[in-house]
Amino acid sequence: MTRRYFGTDGIRGHSNAFPMTPDLAMRVGIAVGKIFRNGSHRHRVVIGKDTRLSGYMLENAMVAGFTAAGLDAFILGPIPTPAVAMLTRSLRADVGVMISASHNPYQDNGIKLFGPDGYKLSDELEMQIEDLIEQDLGGQLAKAGDIGRAKRVDGVHDRYVEHAKRTLPRDATLQGLRVAIDCANGAAYKVAPAVLWELGADVVTIGNEPDGQNINLDCGSTSPGALQKKVHEVRADIGIALDGDADRVIIVDELGEVVDGDQLMAVIAESWLAEDRLQGGGIVATVMSNLGLERYLTSKGLGLARTKVGDRYVVEHMRAHNFNLGGEQSGHIVLSDFGTTGDGLVAALQILARVKRTGLPVSELCRRFEPVPQLLKNVRFGGGKPLEDMIVQQAIADAEAELAGKGRLVIRPSGTEPLIRVMAEGDDRSQIERIVNELVDVIANVRAAAA
Repeated sequence: MTRRYFGTDGIRGHSNAFPMTPDLAMRVGIAVGKIFRNGSHRHRVVIGKDTRLSGYMLENAMVAGFTAAGLDAFILGPIPTPAVAMLTRSLRADVGVMISASHNPYQDNGIKLFGPDGYKLSDELEMQIEDLIEQDLGGQLAKAGDIGRAKRVDGVHDRYVEHAKRTLPRDATLQGLRVAIDCANGAAYKVAPAVLWELGADVVTIGNEPDGQNINLDCGSTSPGALQKKVHEVRADIGIALDGDADRVIIVDELGEVVDGDQLMAVIAESWLAEDRLQGGGIVATVMSNLGLERYLTSKGLGLARTKVGDRYVVEHMRAHNFNLGGEQSGHIVLSDFGTTGDGLVAALQILARVKRTGLPVSELCRRFEPVPQLLKNVRFGGGKPLEDMIVQQAIADAEAELAGKGRLVIRPSGTEPLIRVMAEGDDRSQIERIVNELVDVIANVRAAAA
């Protein structure tokens, strides 16, 4: 079925424009409240957000919707997405909400939903919500005496800080490490530096002065330049870059070089394999992960299971096939021993623990394999379905035939933005560049002709 609101990671769009309006946010609250209002107990929802200006508006609208549906709303304030998933379970909530557009600029916002088990909702539940949103919701409202209450919850930062620290052995320490961390002016601007400091690290923090409009602005995991500069400036042993809601992480080594999620998963997989902790015989990643990662895992006797793009698809495969490590090249890393969704800080702690244990510099530890040349380009479009055009389909078929046995081609619409992503990889860099550029031109020409 065609999705009308939900993408690969919840509902997302430009703030105060459809679909990210207060009206829709309230309707989502009523619809979700209706679906999760089962049994005679007091029902509750936990609601977190990142630091975007529009978060205030959407938070209040969702509180109105959920309380109108008869759920008590527990308001968490700015807090990482993985903390919302954790608190949904620990506070025995029926549903959890994170108001965030993740790595997008402040002008965007989004709604991510978690079930009572802390996992993101299935496609089927999202379709039920979409159907309800478009109905007359008057009949779904609670009676006057059953309207929910709303309150802010204190101490949630401390709970997440302790949760993150407990993912390392009790005697673990980061003493002797100088860690630079970029919080992207986002949801982790308080908790992430606190965790590192309490574990003994010498912490240098940037991106920790949110003003509602600077989230992800020239900082964070999608723009690591500021962190690279800071690592050089303070001679840090490692740099950690989170995104706006802190569910993804990118590392900068002591030389200022960026380390992506594929390399980080390789480090953790190798570490957990040596400790007999790795489950599933390998890891789960998406179609975007580098072929070099797959070859590296094969050399260790491990497998790489690939899914559609989106960390929730990674998690679904992990749960179905008993894996405990998975993630995305972008830095969403899921460690199911510790949580139900990507957690940038917890993943970084695994890397830091490995640095302490081995004594290796990050530049050596986090270069587990040589990436295969890979190129990703985006084509923006305003409407229509250019990937269904016969000219585009023929160009894709020709490119796949040329790469057969020598590389991979992945072409897909973004689930969060009006973009078509064109990615190819293989051992011949010039061939990959030519193929991607040709396909981008074909798609752009078809888009222009349809405009």
